[in-house]
Amino acid sequence: MTHNDDLLNRVRAALAHIPHVDEKRMFGGTAFMVSGKMCVTVNKERIMCRIDPAFHNAALERTGCRAVIMKGRPYRGYVYVDAAVLTTTSDLEYWVGLALDYNPKAKASARTRSRRPA
Repeated sequence: MTHNDDLLNRVRAALAHIPHVDEKRMFGGTAFMVSGKMCVTVNKERIMCRIDPAFHNAALERTGCRAVIMKGRPYRGYVYVDAAVLTTTSDLEYWVGLALDYNPKAKASARTRSRRPA
């Protein structure tokens, strides 16, 4: 799967003012890691956002949003948002904002935690 360069650049711009952002190739696209934790990924047709699990059901009610399903089970707090509903800056910033709001509370993966100095 190839990137949607326009969407990738828009997410990059939305995160430009945030410190400690790294880009990594992941999940067939580009993942934006904020403070070592996955925040948003960009693929050809959608973004994936890591949001507060308490807001998961409400997020699914929005047009173009669906739960991430891996190995047959939904991952609470992870949602896909179709690129088709991210046409304006405010649409994109809404979802990026949800991911950024949750990021300080999100747990880092075990791999990330093990790399941090003691």
